[in-house]
Amino acid sequence: MRPGVTFEQLIAAKRDAREHSAEEVAHIVAAFTSGDIPDYQMAAWLMAAVLNGLSHDETVALTDAMVRSGRIVDLSAIEGVKVDKHSTGGVADATTLVVAPLVTACGAPVAKMSGRGLGHTGGTLDKLESIPGMRVELTVEQFVEQVQRVGLAVIAQSPDIDPADKRMYALRDVTATVPSIPLIVGSIISKKVASGADAIVLDVKVGSGAFMKTLAEARALASGLERTGEALGKQVHCVITGMDQPLGTAVGNALEVAEAVETLRGHGPADLTEVCLTLAAKMLVLAGRACDEDDGRSRAGQALASGAAVDAFERWVEAQGGDPRVAVDPALLPQSAVTREVRAPRDGWLAATDAESIGRAAMLAGAGRATPDDAIDPAAGLVLDVRIGDRIEKGDRVATVHAATEAHCDPAEAVLSGAFVFAEEPTCPPPLFLEE
Repeated sequence: MRPGVTFEQLIAAKRDAREHSAEEVAHIVAAFTSGDIPDYQMAAWLMAAVLNGLSHDETVALTDAMVRSGRIVDLSAIEGVKVDKHSTGGVADATTLVVAPLVTACGAPVAKMSGRGLGHTGGTLDKLESIPGMRVELTVEQFVEQVQRVGLAVIAQSPDIDPADKRMYALRDVTATVPSIPLIVGSIISKKVASGADAIVLDVKVGSGAFMKTLAEARALASGLERTGEALGKQVHCVITGMDQPLGTAVGNALEVAEAVETLRGHGPADLTEVCLTLAAKMLVLAGRACDEDDGRSRAGQALASGAAVDAFERWVEAQGGDPRVAVDPALLPQSAVTREVRAPRDGWLAATDAESIGRAAMLAGAGRATPDDAIDPAAGLVLDVRIGDRIEKGDRVATVHAATEAHCDPAEAVLSGAFVFAEEPTCPPPLFLEE
């Protein structure tokens, strides 16, 4: 960076839509992570970046600086191509619980650091912690050792990995600077690069239950993720999937674990199974365990049919201290004290759902958190009985709310009742896959 350039001048440059050099971006990240500049100045720069954007070169420089803000996991001692999978967030997205053991059962090591849910979206760590005894807080050394020994580990991000992202996201969350594609790209890719995997499949969600509401937004995000990941030396493949209705039927932590187990046993919902097989096939191709996606899908299907996938799930859970018997008896998972059925108010065809409202209903039942400090009820959530395109009769059950008390059911039912749109004519179900 040019000598004598102040942080105020860097803010002004981005305010005036000028492009930063890589050195300037590195200085911004390093100074903020070390505490050399106050939050209010970084907030001003973030807002300028949201309003005026970041170029591809700036986004790569930002992501690289975030990676180098902390420790980078070294998985080179583990044989083979290490793969990871990430979803940009949606409602009832239990794909990691199925895809990770499925890919491991086919011989590819999976190394994943994951996050918790906030708002209407569920977090993989919260789902895993609903399994009795399951630990997600492992050291980096334990993480590497488990991937080497078991072939799979999914843990919470270590505090010394990508600390810049943790600080920046906390500030973005309270300064209305979250919705920026370059900043989202930097946040996702920096964590993936720092956590050590060689190849990454990214599931970019679009629709009413996703952060990206339009296909144009999803395309822009997918492009930014692929280009930035590849610029930093990673194999990255993006697929855009629909989130206009929840994936699967269960929304809530223990409920989704139970549904994931059923899927691993070959009895899961068709949409969840289809997405998981497709993502697994792509990961196997990147890992060199399949010659093409048809071969990868065939191998993944065989792992489901043979029981190898559910066996890998049991080994994974046991390795992280969880009770592997949940793979045989899901009743060992937390169970809600109260259930309440929600009925259709009229006849008709289910034409649409507000997936975000469905996720919010599950949150109100106790399955999610409105702020990072909120406690969650692992047994809470809801189970859907209907899908877009179904014929519904008045009084048919459309969902069941699971909660600790009747008082938790009331707001969940109220929100859920408005989440279904009925029509007089049949409606085609929305596509699962939109683009690659």
